[in-house]
Amino acid sequence: MRHLGWFAAGAVAVSALLGASHGASAAGGKFVVGVSNTLIGNGWREEMICSIKAQAKASGIVSKVILANRNGGPPEQIADLRNLISAGANAIIVNPSSRDALNPVIKQAASRGIVVVAVDQAVSAPEAYVVSNDQVAYGRLGAQWLFERLHGKGDVVEMRGIDGVPADADRHEGFTEALKKYPDIHVVAMPFTGWAINTASKQIRDLLASGKQIDGVWTSGIDSAVPEAYQTAQKPFVPVVGADNDGFIGQLIEWKAKGLTGAAVTNPPTVGAVGLAVALDVLQHKSHPHVIKLTPEVWDNTTDAGMAKLKSVYIPKLDPYYSVDMEIKPYTNYTPAQMIACEGP
Repeated sequence: MRHLGWFAAGAVAVSALLGASHGASAAGGKFVVGVSNTLIGNGWREEMICSIKAQAKASGIVSKVILANRNGGPPEQIADLRNLISAGANAIIVNPSSRDALNPVIKQAASRGIVVVAVDQAVSAPEAYVVSNDQVAYGRLGAQWLFERLHGKGDVVEMRGIDGVPADADRHEGFTEALKKYPDIHVVAMPFTGWAINTASKQIRDLLASGKQIDGVWTSGIDSAVPEAYQTAQKPFVPVVGADNDGFIGQLIEWKAKGLTGAAVTNPPTVGAVGLAVALDVLQHKSHPHVIKLTPEVWDNTTDAGMAKLKSVYIPKLDPYYSVDMEIKPYTNYTPAQMIACEGP
């Protein structure tokens, strides 16, 4: 997997900012924004952070972005959120590692006038705003496409994300909803990829080597690893469902002639920038609903319209693990080039 090391290079160390002012009183009319992420080395999360930084810069009203970024679970994220509170953040954008475990620290932030927005995945804290792609729909729509492609019969692999995190649970719920309508579809393997490309690559290679019957593969976003494994093993492709990642979209276009059929379900990481836009509006006393869900679309390579859509969004030189869905109007106002540059205040 290619990593975008430059995306973290400008992050301001949380510890260096301890003692700054708290809450919604912005210095000089500008706001300090904290960002909490607990999955590094993942292209989707890297793009999410870059979108936040780009939106912060484009807004003109953010003085500083403080990035708390490491691999971890709820205990580490709770510690990071407490540090962001102490660092004087006016708003915190968090991709949560748990639906419920962060609630006390979110309540603590809100009590200090800090606007907390959970992006990508939901939290149950009533004080938080939630801006997410509809992850249940993501699972359901992709699974339904796959099951219909198999004419309602066959053995499939469900390649999940990280066990216990909200997005994985929601996607599995949607997958299961679709599965109930197809009694002759059987899940023969359900590995957790950790949303890590190397892990997913090994898992699918091992499954192919096992000789297990596989008629289709649904993935939770680690998608291009699957066609690559089939190609390397010189096995006939099976239908694959993935996300709107540039590398997978390129495969759907370029390998269709080799027999690859598949569908990309949209899951834009730029939901992070939407979360920031919402937070800045709330800080300026503009109203938003506490829950905003973006509805996924399905782009497949089995129809002329689907192929036209895939070709219109494909960017050959983009990082293959970047989503092509870079802007979400009316919330974002940066350009794709500014997002890719990954520069913030």
